[in-house]
Amino acid sequence: MDFIDQQTIDRALPFADLVDALQQAFASDIETPLRNHYDIPNPQSSRETTLLMMPSWQAGSDIGIKLVTVTPESYKYDLPSIQGTYVLFDAVRGCVKATMDAPALTAKRTAAASALASRFMSRPDSRKLLMVGTGTLSSQLIRAHASVRPIEEVIIWGRSPDKAQAIAELESLAEFNISVTEDLAEAVAEVDIISVATMSKEPLIMGDWLKSGQHLDLVGAYRPDMREADDECIRRSRIVVDNYTGACKETGDIATPIADGILQKEDLCADLFELCRKEKYFARSAEDITLFKSVGHALEDLAAAQLVVERLA
Repeated sequence: MDFIDQQTIDRALPFADLVDALQQAFASDIETPLRNHYDIPNPQSSRETTLLMMPSWQAGSDIGIKLVTVTPESYKYDLPSIQGTYVLFDAVRGCVKATMDAPALTAKRTAAASALASRFMSRPDSRKLLMVGTGTLSSQLIRAHASVRPIEEVIIWGRSPDKAQAIAELESLAEFNISVTEDLAEAVAEVDIISVATMSKEPLIMGDWLKSGQHLDLVGAYRPDMREADDECIRRSRIVVDNYTGACKETGDIATPIADGILQKEDLCADLFELCRKEKYFARSAEDITLFKSVGHALEDLAAAQLVVERLA
């Protein structure tokens, strides 16, 4: 059995197909327990290493589990912050069907989940995107959002202007009119969609910067002590999450405002399960500010892995 690498996964998962696959998966009978999340002290770093174990299965079909580490300061060793492996089992026979690169799978499905949410939430005429962050996810998020909205212009902001410029020069993004900015507040005011994928512990996007009609896509802040948007963003936005349990417990962008009494769980408009199953309908006005908070869900990994294996068969 060959290991399925990053390049193969990227070729096998065009976003137009992957977004559709995720929409079907959120409406399906896939079962997913709450992921196991372990924070492990890292004496060589100022920040902990997180171990995630994420299983999901579809009876009579497949079982999948992702094992990944998230190490915010692994850049010191020229390594990505997310590393690990995904294993796909045959649920009937019990044998391993495939192993594959977990960071590549994670990047694709995470970006596709944001695009799926955007399909429900953002203005259909959204043409201008701000990408905040310069990690592995940034180029994937740009391409994913462009698969569901007519994105023509992209602005990139990162703590390192050199890294932002490197993203702007990627051949895979050549179809877009791309610029780099060092003024985040000014860039926010110019765009239709703001996608944020960082390891920030402090809010980067301020609610006072937002204007009516915008869509805010928050992908980082995977721990309670991390934030990408301030409380004013939460107050001003109509909010959807990928899943209630993870969002209300694991991410600072939702859990902290709930703990501080700024947000009630009942204020959340829907999660992706409800939207994909048509249990709720998200109707936006042209003036609404919308916010999607991605936490990550093992169902997304399973759906993406199944599509990879199907494409390679």
